[in-house]
Order: sequence, then C-alpha cells, then structure tokens
Amino acid sequence: MDKIRINGMEFFAYHGALAEENKLGQRFIVDTVFYLPLQAAGETDDLDKTVNYALAYEVVGKIVLDDPVKLIETLAERIAHALLEHFALIQRVDVKIIKPNAPIAGVFKDVSVEIERHRSAR
Repeated sequence: MDKIRINGMEFFAYHGALAEENKLGQRFIVDTVFYLPLQAAGETDDLDKTVNYALAYEVVGKIVLDDPVKLIETLAERIAHALLEHFALIQRVDVKIIKPNAPIAGVFKDVSVEIERHRSAR
C-alpha cells in the first residue's frame, strides 16, 4: 500500500498524569503514516484523490492542543480515530507520540507510544 508520512509535528500542550505536567505543559512530537492508494492522485494531479497534508496537520493539532489527557496512549488513539474519520481514503494509520521531556529521574532521549489502526469494515 502507498504511504504518506507527516513527521515531526511539534506542539506544546498539557498532557500528563502528574499535576505539574498539566500546569506547566511540555513538548509533544507526532509522527503519522497514512496508508492509502495514491496512483489515481499521481496520474490525475487531483488533490481530492489524496490526503491534504495541511488539513491533516490541523486535525492532529486540534486533538493535541485541545482536551488534555493523562496518557499519550489516549492521545494516540484520539488522533488515529480523528484521521480515519476525516479522511475516507486512509485505510490504515500509524501514529507515534513522542514525549521528549517525560518526568523520569534518569537519562533518556524520549518516551514514545506508537499505534496502528485500520479502518473498520462496515
């Protein structure tokens, strides 16, 4: 299956299980992969036959910047659901949430969660 990637979308938001995370906020980085057929878009040069990257960024941003959650797992689920809901051409989506400044006592690069969700057959 063909893929579109949007990597490194960075947002400052207030997600986290600890009170200080909800108060002070921190950076979150989101990577996505959309699996969809792209041949028609490539052959016709028609934006309606693909995913509008700018609109996809807005969908992700709205989820990340709105209603704070405790878990980045929840954030990933909400993003995956919203992308599948907004873009009928996407058959599968991978969402990775990276939390570079997780409150862990120790040296580490980042913490991340990655999920894969498929469009359900109706």
